Amino acid sequence: MIFAWPIKLMIKLLVNGLLGVILLAITNYIGGYFGLGLDINIFTSLIAGFLGIPGVLLLIFFKLFL
Repeated sequence: MIFAWPIKLMIKLLVNGLLGVILLAITNYIGGYFGLGLDINIFTSLIAGFLGIPGVLLLIFFKLFL
C-alpha cells in the first residue's frame, strides 16, 4: 500500500503530461495559421496537463505578452 500511492501519482502525472502534449500539438496546429506556436517540453506539457485548456490559454498569454 505504501508503494502504490507514489506509483499512482507518477502514472497520473504521465497521463496528464501526455494530454498536455496533445493539447499543445492541437494549439500549434491551429495557431500555425495565426503565426502562434508554443514550445513543447516537459514544463509546458505538465502545465497544460494539470490545468487543461486554461493552462494552454495561460501559456499563450505568456507567449504573447511576456
